[in-house]
Amino acid sequence: METKPPLPPFTLETATAKVQAAEDAWNTRNPDKVALAYTEDSQWRNRSEFLSGRYAIREFLKRKWAKELDYRLKKELWSFSADRISVRFEYEWHDDANNWYRSYGNEQWEFAENGLMRRREASINDVSIQESERLFRWERKPSL
Repeated sequence: METKPPLPPFTLETATAKVQAAEDAWNTRNPDKVALAYTEDSQWRNRSEFLSGRYAIREFLKRKWAKELDYRLKKELWSFSADRISVRFEYEWHDDANNWYRSYGNEQWEFAENGLMRRREASINDVSIQESERLFRWERKPSL
């Protein structure tokens, strides 16, 4: 059976580790790697888009990172229970015309017993910024 530790029920330590693992994975901008954190039948709401299944998630992430260039994400644990975690996040990116944005949001996650995410609800707002206003600077690495 496929597993993705840490597994529920979560403690403060394991919920924090789960959030950090998600941040690290998403910052790879690798749709194949990121999609493996979700159940085969995972249900998503991302902004106004509703997705069902790992394949749909992978395809969504490919589109996302083709548009959101030089994406860099920070996540923070907001709350947790036995099998659920809530996070707040912000990320920066630019489009192909080099217009920069900072996106803010909240996510609610629900996990299966094997530690894979079976449900994700995300609300996200974008704010136009100047490149000089960027907070998250890092050495650029290509998607893996």
